Amino acid sequence: MNKILSQYLVLGFLKTFLKVILIFYCFGIILNLFEEIEFLKNIDNSILLPLTLTSLYIPSMMIKLLPFIIFISGMWFLLSLRNNKDLLSLKVFGYSNFRIFFILAFTSFVIGWFVLFAVNPLTSTMMKYYEQTKSEYSLDLDHLVTINKNGLWIKENLDFGNRIIHAEETNDNILRDVTIFNLDNNNNIISKIHSKLSNIDDNEWQLNKVEIIKFNNGMTQREKRETYSIYSNYNYEKITSLFKNFDTMSFIDLMLNYKELQNKGYNKSYLDQNLNSKLSLPFFLFVMTAVASILTMNTLKKSNNFTFIVVGLISCVLIYYFKDLSFALGQTNRISLSLASWMPIIAIGVFSSIGILQINEK
Repeated sequence: MNKILSQYLVLGFLKTFLKVILIFYCFGIILNLFEEIEFLKNIDNSILLPLTLTSLYIPSMMIKLLPFIIFISGMWFLLSLRNNKDLLSLKVFGYSNFRIFFILAFTSFVIGWFVLFAVNPLTSTMMKYYEQTKSEYSLDLDHLVTINKNGLWIKENLDFGNRIIHAEETNDNILRDVTIFNLDNNNNIISKIHSKLSNIDDNEWQLNKVEIIKFNNGMTQREKRETYSIYSNYNYEKITSLFKNFDTMSFIDLMLNYKELQNKGYNKSYLDQNLNSKLSLPFFLFVMTAVASILTMNTLKKSNNFTFIVVGLISCVLIYYFKDLSFALGQTNRISLSLASWMPIIAIGVFSSIGILQINEK
């Protein structure tokens, strides 16, 4: 009998979870579709392209919203149990509030690991294709930044022509062995600049131990300087921000290629933040199920669902802003970025442990 009742709870919770997923997915399709249509409004294409881009983008967004989806699913399922007297029947068969909560929370925990190892690799691949497809239609391709095994590469569109920058090694705001090619509008080399060390903390790059080679009508002129400065559209903050989107990397990629990504120039702090953010997902789902249980299992009386909808929305907003505050503290170096990923879970977990003990007594 206990096995049948546990299966009833798990299957019922999963069905409700899938319903909420479908609702969120439909809303996401509708809202993001307008954004993609706006982006492609000057391009002669059918509605199929915006739909394709939206379909590629929404699954990754759903993973970010998964804690709130689990929270709503938990509240919905537990309210339905309470209002149709199934919760009372479960108590008659010896199921305490804590046991019901633990079954649902453990199910959420397993869902989190399933998403990380099975779903996230698929969504990251979809996001890669999304970014590649969208970049083909971007009007800002004159400015490109990429990091690969050969170092950092930057292309800038300037008034006199183009500039191509290559750095062998990046270390936060310092570039080493930098080579800069200045080209005219016909892609002829105007000058070549080599620097041993460059500080890119702001847009006015400070180059040290510089050799400048100028090409003019077949003549070559060489000049060496201890310091030299150039103005660039990019600085350390802007370059770093371009590589903060880790949606194209799965949890498995981050674990297996952590050192390689760091050697390529990805900021260690942001790698740690993203790795911990993904790793904390199953635990976040667990505590969000706990919050849903606390709000709905404190009584067996049938109640107005509208009240719980309002309470649920307020709870989601408060948790969202608390999580956002935590990341803001991490980005301003008040706390580490790794701790910023775990702090909301720790705080909600402490609150939930007290609440679960209270509802278990009822």
